[in-house]
Amino acid sequence: MLDEREVEEVYRRLSRAMPGRTLGAKGPKGQPDAFRSCISCMLSAQSLDRNTAAATKALFALAKTPEAMLALSDEQVAQAIRPCGLYNMKARNIRRFCEVLLAEHGGVVPDSREGLLALPGIGRKCADIVMSFTFGKDVIAVDTHVHRVCSRIGLTQAKVADRTAQQLEERSPRWAMRDGHFWLIQFGKQVCKARSPRCEVCPVSDLCEYYAALGEENA
Repeated sequence: MLDEREVEEVYRRLSRAMPGRTLGAKGPKGQPDAFRSCISCMLSAQSLDRNTAAATKALFALAKTPEAMLALSDEQVAQAIRPCGLYNMKARNIRRFCEVLLAEHGGVVPDSREGLLALPGIGRKCADIVMSFTFGKDVIAVDTHVHRVCSRIGLTQAKVADRTAQQLEERSPRWAMRDGHFWLIQFGKQVCKARSPRCEVCPVSDLCEYYAALGEENA
């Protein structure tokens, strides 16, 4: 992995090259509150964005609060979220999530990682996304783009996203935590793409372990 000085330099360059957090940044998939952000994040697992959008639109047309959600039958929830796949399992998770949220938190979504992870159906990625987007916490949430970019450059060395998130929290400078997710995800979409990374225009190619390996192969 890159050393501490190199990690800081990567963030400095990305901060200059990428726009960072926008004023309109809010809950995942554009949801307006923490409850619907959590549900939307749960539905997005192994689902394309367009399918998740269709599922959330259909579900929130029926219910927008944990109380209203529990008034629906499992079959109603499953049918509404059918486009996003794994709908029976996700419907059960939504019911358990709502039950625990009401019983232990009075229906209010906790704003800490510990509190979020204690809720059924919420993993590290979802917790960090809700903390960052909905609650404005200084957290680098790790999605597919962020995981790929960090592994390629050498910011982290992990096979799974949860471990990438842990290493980023340990290795990232405090000043980069607020916008780090945004710089990395924008970089992953615009430059460090999955199939054809644009190394020729990359602002950190001279620090990147992937690019260095390419040079050795072509030498």
